[in-house]
Amino acid sequence: MAKKKAQKDAASSLRGVANVEEARAWVAARGIEELECVVPDQAGVARGKIMPASKFFNSPAMNLPSSIFHQTIAGEYPDEDMPGAGDPADADLVLVPDFSTLCVVPWANDPTAQLIHDCYHRDGRPIEVAPRQLLRRIVELYAHKGWRAMVAPEIEFYLVKPNTDPDYPLEPPVGRSGRPETGRQSYSISAVNEFDDLFEDIYDFSEAQGLEIDTLIHEEGAAQMEINLRHGDPLQLADQVFMFKRTIREAALVHNIYATFMAKPIAGQPGSAMHIHQSVVDSEGQNIFSDEHGKPTPEFFNFIAGQQKYLPSVMCILAPYVNSYRRLTKDATAPINVAWGYDNRTTGLRVPPAGAEARRVENRVPSSDANPYLAIAASLACGYLGMQEGLQPTEPVEGSAHGLDYDLPRGLLEAVSNLEENEALRGIFGETFVQTYAAIKRGEYETFMRVISPWEREFLLLNV
Repeated sequence: MAKKKAQKDAASSLRGVANVEEARAWVAARGIEELECVVPDQAGVARGKIMPASKFFNSPAMNLPSSIFHQTIAGEYPDEDMPGAGDPADADLVLVPDFSTLCVVPWANDPTAQLIHDCYHRDGRPIEVAPRQLLRRIVELYAHKGWRAMVAPEIEFYLVKPNTDPDYPLEPPVGRSGRPETGRQSYSISAVNEFDDLFEDIYDFSEAQGLEIDTLIHEEGAAQMEINLRHGDPLQLADQVFMFKRTIREAALVHNIYATFMAKPIAGQPGSAMHIHQSVVDSEGQNIFSDEHGKPTPEFFNFIAGQQKYLPSVMCILAPYVNSYRRLTKDATAPINVAWGYDNRTTGLRVPPAGAEARRVENRVPSSDANPYLAIAASLACGYLGMQEGLQPTEPVEGSAHGLDYDLPRGLLEAVSNLEENEALRGIFGETFVQTYAAIKRGEYETFMRVISPWEREFLLLNV
C-alpha cells in the first residue's frame, strides 16, 4: 500500500522522482511517448539519446562514447598525442539516470520527458572529467567538513534577430512596438514588456519543468535580460541553469528570435555574466559566515581571500572561450580584478547587503557562456581552499575598482596555463580533468586562429 501511494505521489510531481518504479508511474500518468536521456558535456551542451519510453524502461544499461567529454565547441577533438586527448579506442561510458531531474519537455511536439544522466566507467567509477561529477567532488569536500555550500546563480543573456550568416554582426530583435531597442534600458519594465509573449512562454515552460525563477529584469544592454534563481544546493542549481539555458533558447525560437549566452555578442554593448551568490551552512543550517552576534566570521574572510587567490587560476573555466575575454575590459562594466567590497558592483567579489543569516559572497567574474557545473565547482573550490589555508583578504574597495590593475588573465591561453600550473587546484580537480580541459581549450583556440576577423581586414589589408 505504501509503495502504491509513493508512486501516486510521484506521478503528480512536476519534477523528479525517487526511483525507476516511480519514474514508470510518472511517465504513464502523462502519456509520455519519448524520453530524452541527457548528459551535460564540457561546454554545457546537452548530449545523449532520444528513445521511446517503453524502450527506456525495458532496455539494459545505456552507453555513450567517451569522446563526448573531449569534444570542442566546434565539434572537433584534441590531437591524439596531447595529454588529456582521451581514450584512443573511444570506449563506451555507462549512463545512470538521476531520477530527481525527470521532467517534461514542454516545447516538444509529442509528449516527451527529459532526464539528466551521470556517466561511469564499466567498473562503477565516476567519469573524472564529467562536469556533473566534478561539481559533486567539490560539494563532497564541503560535506567532509560538516558544511553545505549554497548558491544562487544569476544568468544574463541577449535576445537578437535571427542571424544565419556569422559574417554579419548581431542586432537587437523587433518587439511588439515594431522597433528594436537602440539605447540601454536598465531595469526598464516597458523594455521587458516588448517581449511579453516570449517571457510568458519562458515562465510557462519553466513551470511545466518545475524550475523556479526568482526574478526577471532587463539588464544594461539592448534587449539584454537577466533571470535570477533561488538559492539552494549547488548540483540542483547547476541542473536548473543547464535546463534554463535550453528553455530560454527554445522559447525564443518559437518567436523567431535567438537567445544567446555569448559573453560579448555585440560590440559596444555590455557583456553577459553568470553571477554566483555563495554561502556555506553547517549541519544545523546555520550560516558559517556569521557568528552568534551576527558579525562576520573568520571563515567569511577566508572564503573571500580564497577567491582572490585562486580565481585567476580558474578563469579558463569561468571565461571558457576567446570571446569571453572581450567582456573583461576596462571600458566595460564587468570586473577586471579580484578586489572585493561591500555592495560594490565594480569589484569582482561583492558582498551584497543582507542580514546575518543571508551573508554571502557574490562572484561577479564568470561569464554567461560558462558551463554552470564547472563554474560553480571552480568558484566553490576557490573559497574552500581559502578556508582550508586560513587566507586573509585585502582591504575592501570603496568607490570604483575599474581603475585598479588587472588581476585576471587577458586571454584564453594564459588562463589555461594558470590552471595547469596551480598545484592546489590540480589536487582538487584531479590531473585527468585538468589535462582534458586544457586540451579542449587549446584545441578551440587553434580553431579560432583559422578564422580571419573583420579587424584584420579593416586595418591590415591595405596598410601593412
